[in-house]
Amino acid sequence: MLQNRSHLAGYLRIGVMLFIGLLLGSAVTAYAFERQPHMQMALGALNRAAAQLNVAQRDKGGHRAAAYNLVEQAIGQVRAGIAFDNHH
Repeated sequence: MLQNRSHLAGYLRIGVMLFIGLLLGSAVTAYAFERQPHMQMALGALNRAAAQLNVAQRDKGGHRAAAYNLVEQAIGQVRAGIAFDNHH
């Protein structure tokens, strides 16, 4: 019986530590997201634009492909800006 309580206490300790880790991880993620809400929103919009351009009909005289490439470049720039801000 004492051994069962010991196991239960160990499981409880592990559960509490996992819960605390989850809370801390969520807080850090939320903080990072809130620090750059406009950049995150722009990134989401650009990703949606890239997806729409990717499924658009191909016959656009090369303009659809050029727009897709520019959107992909913009996604890279936004990500670079977010990374820069996170490290400075």
